[in-house]
Amino acid sequence: MGSAAGQRGFAGAASYTAAKGAVIALTKGLSQEYAAYGIRVNCIAPGWVETPILENLPHSMRNAMVGMTPLGRIGQPDEIAAVALFLAGDESSYVTAQTFLVDGGLSGAYVTPE
Repeated sequence: MGSAAGQRGFAGAASYTAAKGAVIALTKGLSQEYAAYGIRVNCIAPGWVETPILENLPHSMRNAMVGMTPLGRIGQPDEIAAVALFLAGDESSYVTAQTFLVDGGLSGAYVTPE
């Protein structure tokens, strides 16, 4: 499991974004090593997702997160699970070395600093 932060980066979270970027790179490397054994390696990189951690954030911070996301909302856990189910199934039998950004457009959005 990666994060949109590994693709996008976030100020004040350099170590987190570096770690998640490493997960994306590891996905690519492992997919090359294990493809010959029929093992597919992919990464799911969520954006903001409604989890217990977010419940304690100030309302202003949640609003900022929503404002950064082009779809205008925080994702739901079942939306991430749907990608995991796809990757675990036969429908993705020819998919490897990919990072699936499930982030409402966050990773591709440009946010003007305030």
